[in-house]
Amino acid sequence: MARPGQRQRGARRTAQRRVHHRGDVVSVLARTAREVEAAARRGRVTPAVRTTFQAVALLLREERARVLAAAGSDARRAEQLKRLDGIATVLATTAVRDAGLLALLAEDAVVSDAARSRRRELLRDLGIEPAPDEVVPAEPATAPPGTERRVVPQSVVSRQLANPFLAPDFSAAPQRTPRPRRLAGWELLGPLLASFERAGGGAPACAALPSPTARFTPAGLELMPHQGQLVAAAAAGHRTFLLADEPGLGKTAQALLAAEAADAYPLLVVVPNVVKRNWAREAARWTPHRPATVVQGDGETVDGFADVVVVNYEVLDRHVGWLGDFGFRGMVVDEAHFIKNKTSQRSQHVLALSDRLRSRTPRPLLMALTGTPLINDIEDFLTIWQFLGWIDESKPLDELMDALEDTGLTPADRGFSAAARQCVIDLGIVRRRKVDVAADIPARRIADLPVELDGAVGRSIRAAERDLARRMRARYETALANRSAVVEGVGSGVDTDLVRRVARSELKDATTGQSGENVFSMLRRIGVAKAGLAADYAAQLARSAGKVVFFARHVDAMDAAEETFARQGVRFTSIRGDQTPAARQANVDAFVGDPDVAVVVCSLTAAGVGLNLQVASNVVLAELSWTDAEQTQAIDRSHRIGQTEPVTAWRIIAAQTIDARIAELIGSKAGLAARALDGSDEEVASSADVQLEALVALLTDELRTAAGHEAASAS
Repeated sequence: MARPGQRQRGARRTAQRRVHHRGDVVSVLARTAREVEAAARRGRVTPAVRTTFQAVALLLREERARVLAAAGSDARRAEQLKRLDGIATVLATTAVRDAGLLALLAEDAVVSDAARSRRRELLRDLGIEPAPDEVVPAEPATAPPGTERRVVPQSVVSRQLANPFLAPDFSAAPQRTPRPRRLAGWELLGPLLASFERAGGGAPACAALPSPTARFTPAGLELMPHQGQLVAAAAAGHRTFLLADEPGLGKTAQALLAAEAADAYPLLVVVPNVVKRNWAREAARWTPHRPATVVQGDGETVDGFADVVVVNYEVLDRHVGWLGDFGFRGMVVDEAHFIKNKTSQRSQHVLALSDRLRSRTPRPLLMALTGTPLINDIEDFLTIWQFLGWIDESKPLDELMDALEDTGLTPADRGFSAAARQCVIDLGIVRRRKVDVAADIPARRIADLPVELDGAVGRSIRAAERDLARRMRARYETALANRSAVVEGVGSGVDTDLVRRVARSELKDATTGQSGENVFSMLRRIGVAKAGLAADYAAQLARSAGKVVFFARHVDAMDAAEETFARQGVRFTSIRGDQTPAARQANVDAFVGDPDVAVVVCSLTAAGVGLNLQVASNVVLAELSWTDAEQTQAIDRSHRIGQTEPVTAWRIIAAQTIDARIAELIGSKAGLAARALDGSDEEVASSADVQLEALVALLTDELRTAAGHEAASAS
């Protein structure tokens, strides 16, 4: 019989064998990933499938890290990594079918308790007992603010240590002497809400604004008059705004320049993920002297010395601590209807930051941006009013209460409702419609909205683009070496003629299907990856501004968009090339005639001509056209005779990819086409021109980058 010491040593040896024998991990991960893929193909992405998907993604990352850190031969490690990359590809292609799965691949995705539990089950099925520190206790499903995982970016710590004068000074926090209240005993929030409900849809909901100013507009840019009015109000001392202009009227520029006029820096901007990058781009455009930084994930790339800090709702929980102590003098909440549910964590975090800002900063700038009309579901705006400091949980706060007192009325008086509504509006409600400022804005406007392709899908697309550039570079260098062998005195710079020949050859191979990953397949992958983000933005537009026309080029991008609309409860119809004329007309009639059908999903090639969709004044271009003419044809489905409102086309562009290059090329070719139509001798650009120029730009950048690396190595 074994002695106790022998039994303990034997148990330890058995546990070690079970913990470190991981030969079957990759096989199990591959099999489980294929099961999830099959479920996604069948359209049966249940909560259990999502849980398993995230558990596999977690284990895949862990196994990859273990392989990279383990001792052994390079060949063995390369073989293991190749197998893991294959599983990653399966996950990425599966996620493209479902935006919910795609979100789980993001590095900052919240890991659910169910996914942690499923991960442990998979490990135990393999005979691998999770280490004690891997067993994470479950957190309450509705953890109150203050209990979540919090981070402080290192650059923020560096900012605090670099210069003590940068530390926020809260000594000037406003102190107010209370005054007697005639209305102190009245319940006022209900009558305030009722004052908006009784006003009806035709009643104006816009505060009086001063004449527009251009004093804070950068050189070379121009504000529209209605934008300049709000900036002038901020310059005159107004500090709270519920800016509810319709989409397309430039709320972002107004907010940034209002902050400039109010000297409200540092400025915190809380936004949905889909517009996060656009805010940084607009800040660089409208306030170029104010550095902006975007908070990604745990904030490793945050610039702690920036004047504008942009953070999305999804990661706000982990950053709310240091954001509250940063010393902001202004705060903007974009798509403010996102915080209408006061019990949600995102709303509580936004309100906590607002309270902290108002308690520490004299007269901070607070702006809530939303295109949703105030006359719809007015109770949803209680949280926004609370963010702006107009009310608290139960009553109006000082500024609004003073205004109500000055009316001399009580809720029992006949004129109280109209007077109370005006008091709220005067605090800073600004609502302009396109039709109201039609003279100020172009009849047709194209607005670019850059989005970031995060997670495994984004990394895969960027890797494919690098591979394409390197393949063309290898072809270029081979041709250059062969030519240099027979020609003396060849220069060391980039041979632009050879670059174009290589690009033309690559384009020919791509057209005939002789190359692997090419410009066409990459644009298709990018389109599918963008589709969920584009659909999410289109859904926001539909809720705030009415019907939306949504264009995509590829069928799988249209499928992904329609899945997003269905999941969000947005009613839609579609126009595709495989429809019969009768079905096509029925879908057009549904979009035009049914007020509940908010979106029509259109094929760029099948619906770009011959349709009248002027019932909508917002168009979303989820995938780019190859020519400006094709893009214009699509926009003109809404921008046509009979349209009573200016039309805005929103181009969704994948930042830091070839998608952005093509967007620039289409814009440059548009001017060329216009000159040609005006009688110039210039030749109108074709789609092949844009495709060729995109490859030329890609190869040129690759050659210059390689030359820079060689120069750095030589030095």
